[in-house]
Amino acid sequence: MSVNPSTQAADAQRVVVTGMGCVTPLGLDLASTWEAACAGRSGAGPLTRFDASDYPVRIAAELSGDPEPTTVSRKDLRRMDPAVRYALAAVEEALADSGLDLDSVDRDRVGVGIGTGIGGITTLLDNHDALQKSGPRKVSPFTIPYCISNMPGGSISIQYGLRGPNLCCVTACASGSHAIGEAARLIARGDTDVMVAGGSEAPIVGITVSGFAAMKALSVRNDAPEAASRPFDCARDGFVLGEGAGVLILERLDRARERGARILAEVRGFGASADGFHMVQPPTEGEGAARCMQAALRDAGLEPDAIGYVNAHATSTPAGDPPEVHALRSVFGAAIDGIAVSATKSMTGHLLGAAGAVEAILTIQAVATGQLPPTINLDDPDPDCALDHVVGKARKQEVEAALSNSFGFGGTNASLIFSRVRD
Repeated sequence: MSVNPSTQAADAQRVVVTGMGCVTPLGLDLASTWEAACAGRSGAGPLTRFDASDYPVRIAAELSGDPEPTTVSRKDLRRMDPAVRYALAAVEEALADSGLDLDSVDRDRVGVGIGTGIGGITTLLDNHDALQKSGPRKVSPFTIPYCISNMPGGSISIQYGLRGPNLCCVTACASGSHAIGEAARLIARGDTDVMVAGGSEAPIVGITVSGFAAMKALSVRNDAPEAASRPFDCARDGFVLGEGAGVLILERLDRARERGARILAEVRGFGASADGFHMVQPPTEGEGAARCMQAALRDAGLEPDAIGYVNAHATSTPAGDPPEVHALRSVFGAAIDGIAVSATKSMTGHLLGAAGAVEAILTIQAVATGQLPPTINLDDPDPDCALDHVVGKARKQEVEAALSNSFGFGGTNASLIFSRVRD
């Protein structure tokens, strides 16, 4: 059968998702994370990583165990910062899920893009403590390598011998989404054939918790951690700090079809913008977020009413949730009332630089399975946040295309659109 050359060229510019992996407060793999998300279970609980008894915030969304990727020796795992370890665990699952045989590809054409908001802060603090207590000779030679932000991606490249572009997006809570979007563009413009893309974060340490608490950004619902993250609810009082990683395997559509890959979704659109407004607060009408979503729709070549589901950034802060709702109404108009919306941070907590990657995975799962994960703890919806909320447990609903939003400190915004693969 002959193939139209123009169709071949177009398919070489289209980017699809062929594998996914994650470690989250809901589970140490995709299956358990997805099952918990659809069931509406919270991953939040008492903070156990350090003695937080004197802290105003004593809750977090911690991983339920310590991921141990099988491709790394125990000796090396002990040296690694958790952010690196989480990323390696997620990519191991994603590669297995994709069925990609790295021995059959040109590794010069396989790249990595992993975002993080804070990087190896555990390594930095542990070695700062060693310096203060015992002097400079007790500082590990791994301090700098494992605290720099590009090391999760660098470690993936080294572990698997991937020699294509190796990038790190550090854009606060939008890092994972920016990493996925920029990775897709690298493929679309022909710079590479495959990208390992996503985000990783391990921020549950004293300075991070106390810093966010000092900003009044975290929930202080210490006696009820599972009910603390409540996006769009009148009683929301801040986010719950989380940790984890999410990784996607992105490929050229023609290449994925040639190898008979199972295609999960197409990366249909990517938009990015800046608020140019405030260090940590969005403008009240969400103009920057609206421009970002509009850019993603233009990139996708879609009208607003083509979107059937939105995974909102919605962190559960009093000042942050309404502007996103205003932005959605600005972009989608009356159509927004027929678009299902959920805020999965209500279950996972806020994974900072990994949030966008994990939420991208949940959005793709929604498109692939027709199950839309919910927002939990939405007991008294804020009238200023009125939307078609998926509440409590998953909703069965087929969607062709879905939007995932990520917004970060510094006024940085990213929106991704995923769809079923067109013929």
